[in-house]
Amino acid sequence: MSKDRLEAFSDGVIAILITIMVLELHIPQASTLSALHPLLPVLLSYVLSFVNIGIYWNNHHHLLHSTEVVSGGVLWANLHLLFWLSLFPFATGWMGENHFHSLPTAAYGVVLLLAAIAYYILQRTIIGVQGPDSTLATALGRDLKGKLSPVVYAVAVPAAFLNRWIGVGLYVVVSLMWLVPDRRLEVGRAGR
Repeated sequence: MSKDRLEAFSDGVIAILITIMVLELHIPQASTLSALHPLLPVLLSYVLSFVNIGIYWNNHHHLLHSTEVVSGGVLWANLHLLFWLSLFPFATGWMGENHFHSLPTAAYGVVLLLAAIAYYILQRTIIGVQGPDSTLATALGRDLKGKLSPVVYAVAVPAAFLNRWIGVGLYVVVSLMWLVPDRRLEVGRAGR
């Protein structure tokens, strides 16, 4: 399979996920600002998930741009990532509809954690196929952000049970860390 087909399939899945999430935003029956108040948790969880999916989409694009060979292992690793991303609408809705209660907020973090691990597995699988001296391996270097993100998520999940806003805050911190595009893959050289 060509990487173009893999990227097109992944882009389609991600577009559907964003569409599913936005459909969970129900239109209020009144035309006042106060009618929006009950929707605020759902809207905030949507914004957080939209940003996260956007970050994955952007980095996935750059990841595949630096990929030369797509093997069966790469296909399965990509499907593994898409599986965890496909749970975003459920986790987003559960967290938002329940006003960031501890359990749904922690479950959202578990989905974030497993998506981050799946992305790491995809990177490692591609590097395994292309070799340790590949453009991707060189560009990623030590990949501190990629290794730090799952650690923060792993701390945020139990923290959500102590205080849900600490968990949400840590999720936002990771998003902000990645919001600035990862230029390492854009330029294809380590250290940039």
